[in-house]
Amino acid sequence: MADPLKICITGGSGFLGTRLIKILVKQGADIQNIDKNQSEVFPSVTTVQDIRDLVGLKNAMQPASFVVHLAAEHKDDVFPGSLYYDVNVQGTKNILDAMDHRGITGLIFTSTVAVYGLNKDNPDENFIPDPFNHYGKSKWQAEELIREWQQKGSGRCAVILRPSVIFGETNRGNVYNLLRQMSTGRFLMIGSGKNEKSMAYVGNVAAFIAYLSGKMQPGIAVYNYTDLPNLTTKELIGIVRTELDLKIPPVRIPYFLGLSAGYFFDLASLLLHKKLNISSVRIRKFCATTRFNAGKAHESGFHAPYPFKKALQETIRFEFSNHDNKGN
Repeated sequence: MADPLKICITGGSGFLGTRLIKILVKQGADIQNIDKNQSEVFPSVTTVQDIRDLVGLKNAMQPASFVVHLAAEHKDDVFPGSLYYDVNVQGTKNILDAMDHRGITGLIFTSTVAVYGLNKDNPDENFIPDPFNHYGKSKWQAEELIREWQQKGSGRCAVILRPSVIFGETNRGNVYNLLRQMSTGRFLMIGSGKNEKSMAYVGNVAAFIAYLSGKMQPGIAVYNYTDLPNLTTKELIGIVRTELDLKIPPVRIPYFLGLSAGYFFDLASLLLHKKLNISSVRIRKFCATTRFNAGKAHESGFHAPYPFKKALQETIRFEFSNHDNKGN
């Protein structure tokens, strides 16, 4: 019997990482999770370590077949903004240095479709990056570091995965916030609602990463990942309305008024030193078309285990059909 794969995961205590570890453990892999937070589900395989600390990271990282790098600052309202670069760029450099220290030559890196920017025309992996915020810019800089690292050593393998916005049960990210607002029945549409949204269910993203882990080979490969079909904002509202039997008022606020309100909330957040649920960035992202070409991933031989619309419907029911769940 072959020895099990030894896989080091950074950021595995979080939403996506926990799902990924479950899959890899079931497949028989030997896992080390390095995270600044203890894992509630997998504490026995977790080493608590901040990736910004190079010396600590070198000491913590154990020999492995390859690294899956998930750790990142990714929320819209991280303050100060320099944290995006401290964690996403310098943290990635530290991981590459620690890998070299341990002789590890394979990496799977979760980047983001945010490297393409807003309102692009269904970009594929060859599209010229044009990130509009610090998150996208820092992830693109991290990708560049990985490309340089891969080219410096023969036999090195790097896979860059750019998922669209990820959702699923128990997540408290952007999709949850949007669905929660819709679930109240007091949701106000900003813009026309015709903009398309690419989304990805956490179970499918984790399964795709596990699939890629079995396809590692020298060189560099880049994949977008999003589930199909894409939905317009109007269609998304329709699904929420149907699943929760809601009457959502057909009130529409013009985009320029909504964005102006977002700037007002930005100023209020700055003056109050408090994070608010509304911001100009969130309104821009809500009204933008975020449609991405993931044909390469879906034609790679990978089959998503969870049908997209069913996963979305079940997430909505799980989070919002029980009144006790609302606002948690």
